[in-house]
Amino acid sequence: MQVNGTVVVAGGLNAQQVTTAQTLVFDPSSQSIRAAAQLPIAVHDAGAGVVSGKAFVVGGGSAASSDAVQAVQADGSAAIAGRLPQVRSDDSVAVAGNTLYVIGGYDGTRELPGVLATTDGSTFHQVGLLGETVRYGAAYGSPSSIWVFGGEHQGQPIADIQRVDTGTGVSSVVGKFPHPLAHAGVVVVSGQVLIVGGSDGHNPQNAIYAFDPIAGSVKLVGSLPESVSDMATAVVGDTAYVIGGDALTAEQTVAPTTTIVAVKLAPIVASAKVQGSPAALFTGKLLVADRGNNRLLLVDPAGTIQWAFPNATAAAPPSGFFFPDDAFFTNHGTGIISNQEGNNTIVEISYPAGKSLWSYGHPGIASPAAGYLHEPDDAYKLADGRVIVADANNCRVLIISAQSQPIGQIGTTGSCVHKPPTSLGYPNGDTPLQNGNILISEVTGSWISEYTMAGALVWTIHVPLTYPSDPQQIGPDLYIVADYAKPGGIVEFDRAGHVVWEYRVATGHGMLDHPSLAEVLPSGLICVNDDYRHRVVLIDPKTNTIVWQYGVDDVSGTAPGLLNTPDGFDLLAPDGTTPTHPWTG
Repeated sequence: MQVNGTVVVAGGLNAQQVTTAQTLVFDPSSQSIRAAAQLPIAVHDAGAGVVSGKAFVVGGGSAASSDAVQAVQADGSAAIAGRLPQVRSDDSVAVAGNTLYVIGGYDGTRELPGVLATTDGSTFHQVGLLGETVRYGAAYGSPSSIWVFGGEHQGQPIADIQRVDTGTGVSSVVGKFPHPLAHAGVVVVSGQVLIVGGSDGHNPQNAIYAFDPIAGSVKLVGSLPESVSDMATAVVGDTAYVIGGDALTAEQTVAPTTTIVAVKLAPIVASAKVQGSPAALFTGKLLVADRGNNRLLLVDPAGTIQWAFPNATAAAPPSGFFFPDDAFFTNHGTGIISNQEGNNTIVEISYPAGKSLWSYGHPGIASPAAGYLHEPDDAYKLADGRVIVADANNCRVLIISAQSQPIGQIGTTGSCVHKPPTSLGYPNGDTPLQNGNILISEVTGSWISEYTMAGALVWTIHVPLTYPSDPQQIGPDLYIVADYAKPGGIVEFDRAGHVVWEYRVATGHGMLDHPSLAEVLPSGLICVNDDYRHRVVLIDPKTNTIVWQYGVDDVSGTAPGLLNTPDGFDLLAPDGTTPTHPWTG
């Protein structure tokens, strides 16, 4: 909670999963945090909000749900301010004007439908009922409405967006998330309502959604640097802070985090110019998977948009078009396959018509079962019609038939350790090679390996990188890989693990922030997705400089010249071939 310019974190669960009464004070100006005082009652899963300059922790629980309303000061000191009409934990709080609303929650036996209002933290009255009872929802208040985002209903996360009219008390479902979401946070930054993090019922999430109250819809606009749920949030000026919570570790376990993340909205830019000269950069058109904008773009060397999907004449496929993490041309440039990482699906569309051709997975549902995916990455269609994909959170590389049947896999489902050839540690790359094998990168332990399609190990090496992403073969014994980190790097190496060239700039225009894919183009330039700086760049390896880019440094948006967390690209030559992977057809 932000109290007079200071952020106060009150109660919660500590690293030992024990309910705490501790209050912490975070100073955004000095970026320092200190232990302060104690709450009168230790609680976790409480609602919290600030109204008329007064901060309140509402309800919550420990061994049992509580009815306490605790007032918290800027120095972290606290006192009992009042009592709720009944005990209530797992509740949400929203503030509109000088009124604080308490929404939903749990009394130890049942989910509570009531929406309560207070102006002082001690007297409450009911203003409405939820149509769908929820715990662990996220809430936002406007002058006439309370909006409740997701939450858990009868023990399961839901995707519903509910609106409660505070004048009439009427509740209705007005929209949905692309997938179920609970335990998320809400912040309002520069007038924009953002829903951050949360859980899909299995794992914490890193998505940042923007909410449009007119349409009752959400749009993915960014991502947190780590997946987190059950966090504290506060806004100071034009910056939102996401504090602590349960995070998804590199080992794919959930554990408390001490991270504090600052979230700012980039300034709106109407247009942007492509940097550098178009001459001799690449021939053809560059396909960009503009992940944060849920779209594909095709740009030429001058930076002109030649095609986009979805568009006015080509709607998204029935399974949705959400979080296109990668995109590659198929069928001699007449199709495009894209893995929808946040939607747990793979879709193939025709190019340029945008007609749905093929899909795999169940939208918004993660599972290891046949026909399902969990964070698919790098879906490629092979020349014979089969599709391979790194099913990252299921720790396997799947081979899928043209009839959408799983017909093989590398790795053991759910066994997420590097133990070749038996198991893989969170694979995020599965590049098809000219010899018919697959080049696989594993995040856990930073391994890169070559496997046959039958699952036999050819070779494996540990690479000295933080997070190897999408390796590519560029010579008989030469490979290139992106280091998905900040500052990120691009590394060329051989099968013995020797680094023969590296690009890594610490600061300034040349610094890369979580680059996810690097490929050598026919011109000899290296094309790179610079995800968190919202751009695709071409690097000259002779001078180690950026000679061209699409996107503006550190500015996200949908206008021409802007991108939002681009995470994939492919080059289509004028003759319909794909120069970086011609053998896939």
